[in-house]
Amino acid sequence: MNIIKYFSPLLKEKEFIDGLPVVIRVRKFDEAAAKEFSEQVSKAQNTGQPIVPVIIDSYGGQVYSLMSMISDIKHSKIPVATMIQGKAMSCGAILFSFGTEGQRYMDSDATLMIHDVSSAGWGKIEEIKADVKEAERLNKKIFRMMAKNCGQEEDYFLDIIHDKGHADWYLDYKEAKRHKIANHDHIPTMKITANVKFEIE
Repeated sequence: MNIIKYFSPLLKEKEFIDGLPVVIRVRKFDEAAAKEFSEQVSKAQNTGQPIVPVIIDSYGGQVYSLMSMISDIKHSKIPVATMIQGKAMSCGAILFSFGTEGQRYMDSDATLMIHDVSSAGWGKIEEIKADVKEAERLNKKIFRMMAKNCGQEEDYFLDIIHDKGHADWYLDYKEAKRHKIANHDHIPTMKITANVKFEIE
């Protein structure tokens, strides 16, 4: 017998059939969140689901944790759909851009915010200089990756941030779509079909 389930990724995973699907929620960018993200992406590869939904509702966090999550997405054997529920700021905005092309969903009331990588350097002058240099390297790297994801020229986002005086850049769905960051203005509903076998002993 086939069971057809319709659900919104906003629901809790426990409300679904056991093992289907893996729905990843990202609220923080720290070591613990990156570890959990990696485990969930890996788990999703073995459920039979055709896509990995990643729901982002975050103010951002540690850029190295973001890089770890990006690596997991790059190595995923199945497409990743990224979705913004509420907000995707700083690291959250970059992660959102790593959704498979055509699979980036932004709720019409959601907010996306982009800004430069921050350096929290302190200590000796040479140490501070090294921290600033590393922040500049990461800044170029992540925004060039974002530009590639969105089909833009390499320095597209770097140039816009520079033109805005390096201030926080807030985007609604219409502006995010205009810059090719977002593809859809809603959170999708997924359809799951499962085969169930009953036996009477």
